[in-house]
Amino acid sequence: MSQSSPASRPQAPAAPEITAGAPAPKAPVVAGQSLAQRGGNRSRQPTNQAFRDFIGSGWGPRPAGLPPRSEAADWAVARRAALGAQFPGERLVFPAGPLKVRNNDCDYRFRPHSAFCHLTGTGTDFEPDAALVLEPLTPPGAPAPEGEPTHEGVLYFRPRASRISQEFYADPRYGELWVGPRPSIEEVEAVTGIRCAHIDSLGDALAKDAGADGVHLRVIAQADEAITALVDQVRQASGLASGRAATEVDDRLLEAASELRLRKDAWEIAQMRAAVDATKAGFDDLIRSIPRAVGHWRGERVLEGAFAAIAREEGNGLGYDTIAAAGDHANTLHWINNDGPVRPGELVLVDAGVEIDSLYTADVTRTIPVDGVFTGPQRRVYQAVLDAADAAFARANQPGCRFKDVHSAAMEVIAARLEEWGLLPEGVTAADSLGPDGQYHRRWMVHGTSHHLGLDVHDCAQARREMSMDALLEPGMVFTIEPGLYFRADDLLAPEELRGIGIRIEDDVVVRPDGSVERLTAGIPRTVEEVEAWVSGLIA
Repeated sequence: MSQSSPASRPQAPAAPEITAGAPAPKAPVVAGQSLAQRGGNRSRQPTNQAFRDFIGSGWGPRPAGLPPRSEAADWAVARRAALGAQFPGERLVFPAGPLKVRNNDCDYRFRPHSAFCHLTGTGTDFEPDAALVLEPLTPPGAPAPEGEPTHEGVLYFRPRASRISQEFYADPRYGELWVGPRPSIEEVEAVTGIRCAHIDSLGDALAKDAGADGVHLRVIAQADEAITALVDQVRQASGLASGRAATEVDDRLLEAASELRLRKDAWEIAQMRAAVDATKAGFDDLIRSIPRAVGHWRGERVLEGAFAAIAREEGNGLGYDTIAAAGDHANTLHWINNDGPVRPGELVLVDAGVEIDSLYTADVTRTIPVDGVFTGPQRRVYQAVLDAADAAFARANQPGCRFKDVHSAAMEVIAARLEEWGLLPEGVTAADSLGPDGQYHRRWMVHGTSHHLGLDVHDCAQARREMSMDALLEPGMVFTIEPGLYFRADDLLAPEELRGIGIRIEDDVVVRPDGSVERLTAGIPRTVEEVEAWVSGLIA
């Protein structure tokens, strides 16, 4: 049984009257029935009061007591304080986002917006249509007393309804018999430590004291169209910024929320370690599935499925679509079709990460010999990529390293190897290629070497360049190091023995409090000898 899409949203502008998949209207179906109404035609829910009384009776008591406060709650308090301090006197809105339709009245699994998750400390699928509002505690333009927070968080969501309500049995979007028990306001307050309110009161809360001389509003506009439209209605009615000016106001909030995640706190780093551990388990099972993959016409999907099973068993799911690219498919950087065979003698490039229940994800790439042993040409390319990765790691450990320097260190090795192999244009040295007017080595390594990692696989993507790419590495930063070399089968500039070989090695690293860099993925084999022993040991 599938969950139906929400066709009506609390206080959302221009919402349809009937939820797709909801009980059929009492009126008989007629030729003029709207498309929105037709989604309920398949339902045959009784509507008489006797049935409603019957279905609402005879249920046991709810569990006694309240759930414990989550481990993330206190860390989220500090995050909200740090963000709110940048916008004193302003009302800040962070929607969780709605369900997204997969097809007709079936939705994708819900995954909340990362800014909402980061600031509430919630994870998994909490909570479609919810919104965190940071309410200003000081008048516009007035600083908060030193050491005091500038905002109070209020979490708006739809709590569970009474068992005697029609929602309990008849609403496929919110009903307990359809989607399971929903939390109460008191339960969510206990877990998050945030004051909660019903989502139906959000509109009034946004409008309170809003105006040019009152409270200004900002919203993460991309997270939920309905809530953004509601914010815009309030702004227009209150004489606040609209149109392009509103976009600029909101973009600054998105930027700030993204930059807040550049440095992870201790709890987040622990989550990253857990995500890496789960990812290692996924790689282990993927390797164990290689013999079955070799005999399957879609062997790549056998590998993909093995990893995905662990991701669901040990975490929330995949952090991103797995790349399981055998042979020449490895030279397509974003190969996610995974519909090809896995052949003896080939390599399989696997780029995969488990997203754990807190929604933090690992991002790991290993290039695996199907037979458990690299051929001579494969080993040569693999070692070059490994040397580039090690050089980037060494550069990251040097004082004064900037984020962009990690890539430069890897490219120095890549360019040098390509020069040694005679692949750069005639008369062009590695040094020439590394210059701004060269870059010939990028034919075989077209992507960047690093990106920030956390709640998003490409985390902090809205941060300003001076805060990310050009910034000094700082304690708490978590990022990848992932050089590669890619020689397509149709690349006539590559030596014949290298054609069809694509190799990437990707590790996740964290900057420690003392400024040194730790490889979080050190426990996942990465050298030639380690990988051969790993594969041979698991498929023997």
